[in-house]
Amino acid sequence: MSLARRERHALVETMTEAGSAAPTLCGTWTVQDLAAHLVVRERRPDASVGIVFRPMAGYLEAKQAQIAQRPFAELLELVRTGPPWWSPLRPVDKLANLSEMFVHHEDVRRAEPGWEPRQLAERDEDRLWTALRTVARAAYRKSPVPVVLATPRGARITAHRGDGAEVVLTGTPSELLLHAFGRDEVRIAPTGAEADVRAVLAADRSV
Repeated sequence: MSLARRERHALVETMTEAGSAAPTLCGTWTVQDLAAHLVVRERRPDASVGIVFRPMAGYLEAKQAQIAQRPFAELLELVRTGPPWWSPLRPVDKLANLSEMFVHHEDVRRAEPGWEPRQLAERDEDRLWTALRTVARAAYRKSPVPVVLATPRGARITAHRGDGAEVVLTGTPSELLLHAFGRDEVRIAPTGAEADVRAVLAADRSV
């Protein structure tokens, strides 16, 4: 089973345990709202285009709010089963949904106090490192200084080039991927000039 699929099943388990009204790291969204987002993304291409196409954002929000009214158990089953046969996401599920499922799983886990990072298998961390490579430049494009992402094992990605001294963010691939997707509830070690580090951590990291 692919890591994306395993994360999907783990996400549904965590959502079930947390309950529909539990908070997430996705702004004001509850677990119910997050489940509705995932259903829209995979089953309503007419609305999901609003995720990246701003003029359609209003339609996306309306459709997501409508779907969020469905029973919680029904939404979770739709998330668990994944993209239907006709969805363009189905053939590329293990690639297109890896970051989506992992990040949103942690959005539910880390909204609860006392969270701790999971200890992932080395092969899974390697897959997340590959996923990080595809988004790193987009995530840190607004940084005012150069940014390098590094692991304790010595792997490095130049996420943003520019003038001045670089800031290095060190952590496991899983923690660095979460940070690249805009999450601050992570365990990373930044090094560099204090002002530069603050600037990088405060920069918009929307992908």
